[in-house]
Amino acid sequence: MRRDDLAELRAFLEVARERSFTRAAAKLGVTRSALSHTIRALEENLGVRLLSRTTRDVAPTAAGQRLAERIGPHFESIAAEVGALGALRDTPSGEVRIVCPDDVTEMIFRPRLPEFLLRYPDISVELVVDNGFTNIVERQFDAGVRLGEAVAKDMVAVRIGPDVRYCVVGAPSYFERHAAPASPVELTEHNCINLRMQTSGALYAWEFAKDGREFSVRVNGQLTLSDLSSALDFAIDGIGLAYAPTALVQQYIEAGRLQEILTDFCPTFQGYHLYYPSRRNLSSAFKAIVDAFRYRT
Repeated sequence: MRRDDLAELRAFLEVARERSFTRAAAKLGVTRSALSHTIRALEENLGVRLLSRTTRDVAPTAAGQRLAERIGPHFESIAAEVGALGALRDTPSGEVRIVCPDDVTEMIFRPRLPEFLLRYPDISVELVVDNGFTNIVERQFDAGVRLGEAVAKDMVAVRIGPDVRYCVVGAPSYFERHAAPASPVELTEHNCINLRMQTSGALYAWEFAKDGREFSVRVNGQLTLSDLSSALDFAIDGIGLAYAPTALVQQYIEAGRLQEILTDFCPTFQGYHLYYPSRRNLSSAFKAIVDAFRYRT
């Protein structure tokens, strides 16, 4: 085996997983052109094409897919063992990558993460915002965050926040132009700000509950966004109605910048949970995150 073989194979795995030279290069800390050169060198050495490239997409060939499936677990085992060595140190250290919805960064991480980082200077945390349902194993995240009801049964889940109530809000200027709806069904007649799920590409259906019955409404509107924070900004500007956690909009309601409607129909969900696939070989950094953010009533 040549000295550069392992580096080239790791580079290939990143491109195959990310389906993008740009994203893989960013993760590896190299330029896109350098990464492309590395992959060409590997393909020439093996004498087989590993990746199919188009102007918009990169995908493994049949040979590339086979190689990724065979060597991927070995690289993961190496990374896990190296990470586990950090547990032998007195002070937790390492990097933790977490994918979460954008409201979680505001409601869960922003209030508590500064103190955590000060306490553990050798731990670095990467928060990737995605309002869809990211496959944390495929994308190599240490953990994800979802509402309790949305966590897959085969995942380890640790509650990190209280129950979450959602509500529908609009600016006073909006209600000066439009009468407030009396029921969720009437939302279809209003200008609502849609949220597109980044992973699936689908529009999020607003969820409601009444007398023990749960139902959802697919709303319409002129504006569609991919993040909740921007939706609230535009709702405050009077563009349309927004659907968001009450805890996130309470300050705007109290300041008179937003008004809550349909209060009798707004549901409460089981709080946010940090979830991950296994209890084995957890790094000291990740164990520190779990312990620090575990919800304690």
